[in-house]
Amino acid sequence: MSAPKPSRASGGPKPKEPAAEPVTSMPTGVRVLVHVLLVVLGALVGVAGALLQSAWFPAGLLLALLGAAGVFYGGARALGARSGAFAPGAGWVLTVLFLTTTRPEGDFVFGTGASSYLYLLGGMAVAVMSATLGAPSQPGGLAARLAK
Repeated sequence: MSAPKPSRASGGPKPKEPAAEPVTSMPTGVRVLVHVLLVVLGALVGVAGALLQSAWFPAGLLLALLGAAGVFYGGARALGARSGAFAPGAGWVLTVLFLTTTRPEGDFVFGTGASSYLYLLGGMAVAVMSATLGAPSQPGGLAARLAK
């Protein structure tokens, strides 16, 4: 039979502390460049989605929203911060709002249908959800918070 483990109150061995690993982060210049690229990528996804959602209504709308969600959530996970979802979301919103305006010739990208409104509101909702869900948890996860 094995001997009982001594408790900490009786001066037994202390539990092992988690090793403090240095946090590796990107240099500021690289991080800014990645944010700018994510804004451009969000704008491109906004243009592609605007054209796609009305071309093939049910499937096109779903594909456009899934593409936007992929860019937003992927940016958040790639940078490990909510700003990774905010950057392409800002590019997407600015582009889509620009595309809603009419030109002097009377041309516009978005029609007056349910698909256009679903794309606009759905894309904004997806951006907010991606920023919320894409944020990484505390380093060490649950064990670090509970000191296990």
